[in-house]
Amino acid sequence: MGYVQGEGRTQGTLFPVTLEDLIPDDHLCRVIDAFVARLDMAGLGFERAEAAETGRPGYDPRDLWKLYLYGYLQQIRSSRRLESECRRNIELMCLLRRLVPDHKTMAEFRRMHREGVTAAGAELVRLARSVGWVKGEWVAIDGSKFQAVSSVRSVREREALERYLEQLEQSDEQDEVVIDPSAVASALEKLHRHWEPEVGFLRTSHGFIPAYNVQAAVDAEHALIVAQQVTLQAGDNGSLQPMAEAAQAATGGPAQPINVVADAGYSNGAQAEACEAKGILPHVPANRGVNSRGDGTLFARTEFTYQSESDTFLCPAGETLARKQLMRKDRAVLYAAQPEVCGACRLKSRCTVSPRRIITRPLHEEALQRMQQRVTPEAMRLRRATVEQPFANLKYRIFGHPRFLLRGLCGAQTEISLAVAAYTLKRMLNILGGRKRHAALQAT
Repeated sequence: MGYVQGEGRTQGTLFPVTLEDLIPDDHLCRVIDAFVARLDMAGLGFERAEAAETGRPGYDPRDLWKLYLYGYLQQIRSSRRLESECRRNIELMCLLRRLVPDHKTMAEFRRMHREGVTAAGAELVRLARSVGWVKGEWVAIDGSKFQAVSSVRSVREREALERYLEQLEQSDEQDEVVIDPSAVASALEKLHRHWEPEVGFLRTSHGFIPAYNVQAAVDAEHALIVAQQVTLQAGDNGSLQPMAEAAQAATGGPAQPINVVADAGYSNGAQAEACEAKGILPHVPANRGVNSRGDGTLFARTEFTYQSESDTFLCPAGETLARKQLMRKDRAVLYAAQPEVCGACRLKSRCTVSPRRIITRPLHEEALQRMQQRVTPEAMRLRRATVEQPFANLKYRIFGHPRFLLRGLCGAQTEISLAVAAYTLKRMLNILGGRKRHAALQAT
């Protein structure tokens, strides 16, 4: 018995199959096509959204936007690979009507339209909100590190050059050394040639590497990302207010009160107080310092009672710690007991190993306490269930590997905006299904 035989490669057909017939009705390409068709490309800031009357015709930005959306959904982020896919991928042939843009044209489009890409992603969030998939009642915020394009070696060389120039400047001010102008010019030239002057070393699961800190605000209704931002800060404690305000704007504006949940890394009394003033209730564990001195059994700060009427602390022995100093850099107030009082105290061995006990109190302690009181096990479980899954999808389902292809902070922001738009579209497909989603997009 023989095998199942295919048709001959030279065999013609009376009725050729069209590309339209090869793509199912509920296919992703149809959803991408319907979504991009409803966008006001000129209003979103895309160049050449209206064809010019003179000159050589260019590519419609709608086609290039479709191409990148499809590429990021298929883990194809390289413009050269996308060019190859346009020549052999039937889905892209149908989506772009057999267009094959040059990879340079694709790369230039992505480089030029950072604001337009971000605005198009925001339009997708507005669409999700209009059909009730984004409630804006509970929003989880988190950050994750994505590796930069620059290598460890190049960033170390750049930082060494920066330190060298700084030392030369200090020596010049003190007239302690003769500076070689050619060496300075060479160092400056190398610095100017570096593609990523902003990126620094951040701690990741792979150690300290050149990376950016990607922040995301995720709506708890269907785990849709409503706001995102690429930052240079290693920590998250400066991102609570900006991300919460961005989430509020995306989910309904200042009139919409929302609950924001995040981990202890976002503990920031000043920003929590600012959020409360705008109708945002942060549910974040207060990040308190611990008394690490001694053998670990010394009185913690919680053993001391703050007396607001006198602005003092009362210690476990009933003595008073008076206000001594305002530390503007740490945004805290320092309180200390009298040395002679601590020296004669019967509880000193359980309190401090120093001559006297010192306590610091954050300037926005009341906001930290209110924030801590809102924290519940249910809120923390909601945070984990809401925000961890989108980052896993961004890193390993869309990026394929959490490393950027575009250089610099602007390039990283462009890529994250593209990836988030692709994730949102994919998530909406999973919620409703391709055919219904296609019909909904056409109806709106």
